[in-house]
Amino acid sequence: MIDHIDWEIMRCLQTNARMQWKQIGEIVHMSGVAVANRIQRLEEAKIIEGYTVRLNEKLLGNIYCVFITVMMKDYKHTKFQAFIQQRDEIKEAHRVSGEPCFILKVQVADQDELSNLLDEILVYGYYKINISIGQYK
Repeated sequence: MIDHIDWEIMRCLQTNARMQWKQIGEIVHMSGVAVANRIQRLEEAKIIEGYTVRLNEKLLGNIYCVFITVMMKDYKHTKFQAFIQQRDEIKEAHRVSGEPCFILKVQVADQDELSNLLDEILVYGYYKINISIGQYK
C-alpha cells in the first residue's frame, strides 16, 4: 500500500533521481535509512522501475521534436515494433486504440533526417506528422 510519504519520495526522485536519502528524509521528516527502506520496498514492488537521465536534445543537435501518427497498411505490427526499437531518433512509441495504430515521439537534427525516417516508415504504413513548436510540461 502506498501512502502520502511514498508519493512524496517518488516526487523527489522524479525531480532528481540522484537526490540523497538524507535530503529526501528532510523533506518527508524521516531518517535517511527509513527513506532507503521505503525506496527499496517500492523497487521490489516494481513501482519504481528504474532511474534515468534526461538529455537536452536541442543541445545535442536534435532541434526538431516531431510527433508521427502511423496507420498500418496491414498487420505488420511485430515488424514495425522491431523497427522502432532499432531507431535512436524515436524517443517514445505508443500503440494506441482506434486510429492511428501508433504515435511516435521523434527528435531529429534536420529535415533530411526526418524525411529519411518517414520514407522508412512508409514500408509499414501511412503517417501524419505534427512538429512541436513549444513544450509546456
